[in-house]
Amino acid sequence: MDVKFRLDALKKLKKAIEDNTDKINEAIKADLGKSAFESYMCESGLTLSEISYMIKHTRCFAKDKRVLSPIAQFPSKSYVKSSPYGVCLVMSPWNYPFMLTMEPLCDALAAGNCVTLKPSAYSPNTSKVIKELIQSTFNEEYVAVIEGGREENAHLLEEKFDYIFFTGGKTVGKLVMEKASCHLTPVTLELGGKSPCIVDKSADVKLSARRIVWGKFLNCGQTCVAPDYVYCHKDVKSEFIKAVKSEIEKQYGKALLNEDYGKIINEKHLGRILSLIDSTKLVHGGQYDREKLKIEPTVMDNVTWKDKVMGEEIFGPVMPILEFEDIEKVIEVINDNPKPLALYVFARSRKVIKSVTERCSFGGGCVNDVVIHLATSRMGFGGVGESGMGAYHGKYGFDTFSHKKSMVNKRLWLDLPMRYQPFKKINELLIHMFLR
Repeated sequence: MDVKFRLDALKKLKKAIEDNTDKINEAIKADLGKSAFESYMCESGLTLSEISYMIKHTRCFAKDKRVLSPIAQFPSKSYVKSSPYGVCLVMSPWNYPFMLTMEPLCDALAAGNCVTLKPSAYSPNTSKVIKELIQSTFNEEYVAVIEGGREENAHLLEEKFDYIFFTGGKTVGKLVMEKASCHLTPVTLELGGKSPCIVDKSADVKLSARRIVWGKFLNCGQTCVAPDYVYCHKDVKSEFIKAVKSEIEKQYGKALLNEDYGKIINEKHLGRILSLIDSTKLVHGGQYDREKLKIEPTVMDNVTWKDKVMGEEIFGPVMPILEFEDIEKVIEVINDNPKPLALYVFARSRKVIKSVTERCSFGGGCVNDVVIHLATSRMGFGGVGESGMGAYHGKYGFDTFSHKKSMVNKRLWLDLPMRYQPFKKINELLIHMFLR
């Protein structure tokens, strides 16, 4: 559809979200226990920000982009035309069930595609609200929502789509890519991994602790870019642990009774997270309420790579702390492990910051903060290697859902003869002059 149609669709989507914010918040509260404040900050508010950005910039993104033509193609006009792929499948996870469904939808619509949405079965209340919102806003042939679980996922992946955008775990991500390969369908995979957080001895320890506690325990640690573990320099580790414990008390109080502190998505995940906690290494927390599906913010010290908690992505409110002396060894360990979705380094030392950010491979990250790098439409968000492929948000999202056609419009008033047979010596000299 033309740009006006796309902009009208984005405006309708924005209004539908604004009109249903309370209903969205209630659904997210039922699924994940998030407060209305956190739901708006991390879900509906971020989505509205992305839609507003795309409404403002889509007309520019969609324009043909003129490029210089080689002199051998004179006279001609060369340009790149952005075209929608067609029908896209967006499969989203349960941890940020609204935002991680709606932001890819926004980018796909801006690029001119039709979309089939498949939200997670683990967050049924939010999925229901998404379906109601979409059905009241769009005709089904333009945007459709399919609810359900593994059986519906399996059926969808057998169908031929023009593009698949998947957010979730590595295991399902591999399956999505395998099924997409049967139809040679391009994919974007937004996965996860164990995102390291380095606290150097040059860091502002108290401020580092405050920001890390916020990012680690946001959504009870069920965030794909949460700091998975902390590598802390031995000279400041005691001070850092003391500051972390103090910040947990300030920010969450008695977390199991705190109505603004969310819950684990289900009992299966609760049991998995609890199995990663080594009581002999606890320095804070460790308590839980199985009935409420809550685990209080938990900190473990003296952790090594042999501990179970370091064997998988935690995706829960457990912070393992490892000690280091030499930043070179930290860089070596990070690069020896699967490439993480995010990396964070807290330091005043420019040398440390430069070494870590240049020599480690990771999707994206922050210096002296955590998580916030994804909360912008002006930079792409995505992984690398085992943590995913492709990116979205803003222009990156528009480009993800667009095929770039390379076009040459050749003029009629002159036709250079050098390419035609019979080949002549003078034409050979001209070809060598133009193509070098």
